[in-house]
Amino acid sequence: MKDLNKLFCILFVFLCISCKKETKEDTRNSEIRDRYFNLEKIGWKSRAYTQKVDDIGFIATEVPIQYYLLKDLGTENLIPVDSLYEANKRERIIEFTFQQDEEKDLLEKEFTGISYTDAVKYMSFGLDKDFYVVTSKKDTIACSGVTYERNYKIAPYQKVLLFFSGIDPNEKIQLIYEDYLFRKGTLKFQFKDTYTQIAL
Repeated sequence: MKDLNKLFCILFVFLCISCKKETKEDTRNSEIRDRYFNLEKIGWKSRAYTQKVDDIGFIATEVPIQYYLLKDLGTENLIPVDSLYEANKRERIIEFTFQQDEEKDLLEKEFTGISYTDAVKYMSFGLDKDFYVVTSKKDTIACSGVTYERNYKIAPYQKVLLFFSGIDPNEKIQLIYEDYLFRKGTLKFQFKDTYTQIAL
C-alpha cells in the first residue's frame, strides 16, 4: 500500500510539472494564425476590378502583402511572417493584368504601335510612370516599382505587379492608370473596403 501511495505521489508530481501554462508566444501565434486564416477565408485575391476598353480587359487585383510573405516563408512559424508584415504594412501590391478578348498577344505592333521588343522594354522599365494611387485623404502616391511577369507568349495575358509605399493599411485607395502603351485613355479602379467578403 505504501508503494502504491508513493507511486501515486510521484505520478501526481510529474503531472503537475508536465502541465504548463499557455505562454504569451503561444497566444500570439494563435492570434496570428486566426488572422491569416480569416484573410485566406475571405480570399487572397477577392478584390479584383475589371474594366474593358474596346477589346482589351484591364484587371486590377489588390493582393494583401501577407499572401506573398506566407508564400515565401511558409506557414510553420508565423511570428517572423507577422514581424515582416508589421515592418512593411504600409506597402501595397496590386496585380494588374492586360488581356485581349481573342487572346492575342497584346504586345504585338497592332495593339501598341511599337515593335514587340520596345513593348516588352516598356512593360519592364517604363510602365511604372503610368500608374499612381489616390488615397481617401486625396494623397497621390506614385508607383514605386513594377515587376513584369513575362510569359513568352505562353499565357494569353500580360501581368505586372505594381508596388506602392507609404499607404496606411486601412486606407481606401483608387488606382489610376494612364494608358500610354495601348492608348486607351485614363482608367480608374476604386478599391473599396479593405476586407470585402465575396459572395460565392
